[in-house]
Amino acid sequence: ESGLLLQLIFDGKYEAIFSNSAIQNVFTAPSVTEENIDGYLEKQILAYLDCSAEVDNLERQRLMFLLGVGSLQLFVQSNWTGPPVQLKLQDFLPPALLQKFCEPKMLHAAILKMLVLDGESVYTLTSHPILLLIARIILVNSRHKLASLQTLSWWTLRYVNIHQQLLEERSSELFTLAQTCIKQVTEAETLFTGGESWHLEVQFHLECAYTLLYYYEYKKAKQCFNTAKDITKLQINLTGALGKRTRFQEKYVAQLILDVQRTDEFLLPHSELSPAPTPLENLTMNYDLNDDTVLNEIKLADADQYQVPDLCAEELAVILGICIDFQKNNPIHKLTEEELLAFTSCLLSQPKFWAIQTSALLLRTKLEKGSTRRMERAMKQTQALADQFQDANTSVSERMKIFYCCQVPPHWAIQRQLASLLFELGCTSSALQIFEELEMWEDAVICYERAGQHGKAEEILRRELEKKETPGLYCLLGDVLKDHQYYDKAWELSGHRSARAQRSKGLLHLRNREFRECVECFERSVQINPMQLGVWFSLGCAYIALEGYEGAAKAFQRCVTLEPDNAEAWNNLSTAYIRLKQKIKAFRTLQEALKCNYEHWQIWENYLLTSTDTGEFSEAIKAYHRLMDLREKYKDTQVLAILVRAVVDGMADRTGEVASGLKGKLQELLGRVTSRVTNDGDIWRLYARLYGNGQNDSGEDIEKSLQCLTKAHKCEIQSSDWEKDVSSFKEVVKGAIEIAHVTIKCSKNKSNHQEALQILSSARLNLRGLSSKAKQLFVDVTSNEVHSEIADEVTTMDNMIAKLQELSNQLRNQC
Repeated sequence: ESGLLLQLIFDGKYEAIFSNSAIQNVFTAPSVTEENIDGYLEKQILAYLDCSAEVDNLERQRLMFLLGVGSLQLFVQSNWTGPPVQLKLQDFLPPALLQKFCEPKMLHAAILKMLVLDGESVYTLTSHPILLLIARIILVNSRHKLASLQTLSWWTLRYVNIHQQLLEERSSELFTLAQTCIKQVTEAETLFTGGESWHLEVQFHLECAYTLLYYYEYKKAKQCFNTAKDITKLQINLTGALGKRTRFQEKYVAQLILDVQRTDEFLLPHSELSPAPTPLENLTMNYDLNDDTVLNEIKLADADQYQVPDLCAEELAVILGICIDFQKNNPIHKLTEEELLAFTSCLLSQPKFWAIQTSALLLRTKLEKGSTRRMERAMKQTQALADQFQDANTSVSERMKIFYCCQVPPHWAIQRQLASLLFELGCTSSALQIFEELEMWEDAVICYERAGQHGKAEEILRRELEKKETPGLYCLLGDVLKDHQYYDKAWELSGHRSARAQRSKGLLHLRNREFRECVECFERSVQINPMQLGVWFSLGCAYIALEGYEGAAKAFQRCVTLEPDNAEAWNNLSTAYIRLKQKIKAFRTLQEALKCNYEHWQIWENYLLTSTDTGEFSEAIKAYHRLMDLREKYKDTQVLAILVRAVVDGMADRTGEVASGLKGKLQELLGRVTSRVTNDGDIWRLYARLYGNGQNDSGEDIEKSLQCLTKAHKCEIQSSDWEKDVSSFKEVVKGAIEIAHVTIKCSKNKSNHQEALQILSSARLNLRGLSSKAKQLFVDVTSNEVHSEIADEVTTMDNMIAKLQELSNQLRNQC
């Protein structure tokens, strides 16, 4: 029997499995006592597996495993690959089990409810959900009874991938199961041994990578993609080659292409484990561009040099995987789009497999929809991809080849992409028609909202609620009317299990700045489903607004655990740590934030302040330089003052090393700062202090100090109102007297008497101007004498002028 089922699976005749007498016997019971379908199915399957005879037991294990695999494959055919499946529940389930459902819609809804995980609803128009339920009962609930099957965990991983794509949000239950499966398959030594098993190994690593990518495990996913690439011995590089892109181009110019080579012409042993290519006529048609200017593909000057070797299924899937990984790890940018188009061109140059062709064409349409010259092709291509589901010409077994290694979206997602494209082109009614047919009410509502028809959005939701009340529809009505009562109704209707209801209610509270209520809703939502990245982030923000920094730290910690590349979450986590006085933790989290986003100046500013605060002076200097790269005239006098004090006073940094060793680096930084910000006297004074304020024995340092102090003085006298206020005036005088002292010291080091005379005269003239200004502004009218509060400064200035004059005279006599 198991041999017969295996042959049916190989031939893609999955429906025939349910006509098999042995399988029909499993589903038939003498009396039906169990009310729920899932309970009944599980009881029957476990009873069938609980057989005493060992030989018979192994056969039964194989039969049930093949039933699980066949059910999953038929479910994929029914929702992903097509053509549509004609299976009826009455054909294999006892009538007594189905009689309580008076109409098929009720039965369908009941099965969908059994597939809800972590409070996340399943797409309502999922076709034949009973098949996924059977696959789940066998591959997950009955795992412990199928110990003899070494590929069980691998097929369970495939089930996880399929089930997750039906849910609204990521499920932590499925993620935990996926991690267990990956671990078990990796540890199964017998599965990938032998020279010909490399095909299987590549497929497994690609499937792991896509699953991990979906659950934000970007680094682990990249490792899996790279492992798969290393096994195939492929070198995949983006490179430049001379070519023409338009019909009227005369000269060849550099074009971006994907260069794929095998390492040292290493040919891997092909085997029957690698699928044979599908005939071209059975693949989705790749439409030509048919533009009057742009060529259909780049015409290379030397096409032979960049000839892609003849690739097998796994090798093409590896190129697609590297492409998807590249897309996930790079920003949305014109350059990224060009790089991704180079990947799709390479994949489409070898049309061999339905799944790879579909994935590559879908990616290309997404990239081309923004180009006026390529928009028409994108439209036609998406329509063709949507229509292929109904096409019966290509057999299911051909479509299933390498399917799990390509992450092909379900057929309704392709139709949704078509509707979005129509909406962007202004064909609103056509887009709405598709969204309504697909029962994608959220997209339909967004369509109406963007078109300004708010009343229509409410009308369509109320119409659907009259047919059947669901938590999802009430949540959407709450979104449209911004009213909490509908979220509460959804929450009650779901039996307090709808993560979406609490998520939406919390977001409305957040928008209204009702942070305490918002926190309560978000906490309830993440308790049901902890895999909601956006909710954790919003929860952290709400806690910060409430000054609940411990809660904020916990929320952002969950964010960065889920998505380690989230720079904003790392930055906000550091803010929470700073408020909790955990500065070292804040410093480390900011380092992580900068790894994720090197261009965000606010993160760099936080990093600068935290580095300074924790005594990481070297990092603070580096951060200041980066801030000046990002913001040309950036300045923070307080930070510079701390750094100068640390270096001049020889303070110890966080590691215990004396900061004096950073003097050269800080001089370089201040040189750069003063070249950009020339009008800040405080910064010039800090620069002078770094050179010893003229108190050093080094002639160069004294001269540099003099230059800096002079510039600081100029900045001060250029500012307004310093003459009217006595204290400001005294500060300026103090600076001028300091300059005079440094000038005297500097003049003694000058070998050129003329230069010495020049700087002495400059200092003397400066003091004379200030002295005469003091005598004009601060004189008592009755006694005609200078005010007592500034008299000492005037006397000091006059004495200094006399001293400078005397030194000048001595120098003239020596000339």
